[in-house]
Amino acid sequence: MNNILVTGGAGFIGSHTSVALLEAGYSVVIADDFSNSKPQTLEHIKEITGRGFVFCEADVTDRATVTRIFDENKIDGVIHFAGYKAVGESVERPLAYYYNNLVSTIELAKACVMRGVKNFVFSSSATVYGDNKAPFVETMPLMPATNPYGETKVISEKILSDTAAANPGFSVALLRYFNPIGAHESGLIGEAPNGIPNNLMPYITKVAKGELKELRVFGDDYDTVDGTGVRDYIHVMDLAEGHVAALKKMGGGVSVYNLGTGRGTSVLELVTAFERVNGIKIPYKITPRRAGDIATCYAETKKAEQELGWKARRSVEDMCRDSWRFEAGIKKDA
Repeated sequence: MNNILVTGGAGFIGSHTSVALLEAGYSVVIADDFSNSKPQTLEHIKEITGRGFVFCEADVTDRATVTRIFDENKIDGVIHFAGYKAVGESVERPLAYYYNNLVSTIELAKACVMRGVKNFVFSSSATVYGDNKAPFVETMPLMPATNPYGETKVISEKILSDTAAANPGFSVALLRYFNPIGAHESGLIGEAPNGIPNNLMPYITKVAKGELKELRVFGDDYDTVDGTGVRDYIHVMDLAEGHVAALKKMGGGVSVYNLGTGRGTSVLELVTAFERVNGIKIPYKITPRRAGDIATCYAETKKAEQELGWKARRSVEDMCRDSWRFEAGIKKDA
């Protein structure tokens, strides 16, 4: 398994995973349409790794485009990141989320089955656990997701699981992410969404940079340590390395792994850590709860540690430091 197609490979998690794959000796084909990423990220991946790769500007919901990618490149495995990912936006634009996220999964799975590509790693999410009580364990029955984004992950998992059941030898790894933040330690790649950020850390760094006036904290009346939402924040490079570990382990059937730290951190605790590590004050304003959010979300991580030999190693402080290094344009060797 040498040649890996990474859809959404110029995006936040995709770019860091592409780095991890290249550094682990894989060859990479990146497909991205730049709907929520930037072309210069590709050059930075090359700069970090010292290696080249194939790039296809592509919307992987389009069957002809997916066919062309598979026809023109020898693909041994797929890591599928390409998809819309903002919880709040999914509540406002459900049709766009269902179309983009489900059709891309279907077209890629179909291409794999037709060409005998046996390995498919899927970018899933802790949102599939719905209103289950944390810590979330892989064996929990999936609840109805609390938002359309999460529902697209539940349905995509089902599509891939049924495909594996109908096609012996087709191997699927469902990786349920918790809350990736941070950036590559070089400062060259990180989370750089187009427009106003939907995720917490890029919003914090935009406030730190003076581009946004203040951080909006959605709700302070949850049943948590300080009333703000608690999440399992994981460094994006730990997450990227989890994909390489899952890829190396694949061997038929469906495997499910949580990729998180197993610890919860509240929104205000994360803000305080950012301020402490970087010496920058982050003004914030409490606003009403956001539709589709839950109070507490963190992982049980024993399965990934035992079966993949993988464990998150980087701290919340590392995440805050690396996020600011990227946002501020500070190269580590500077």
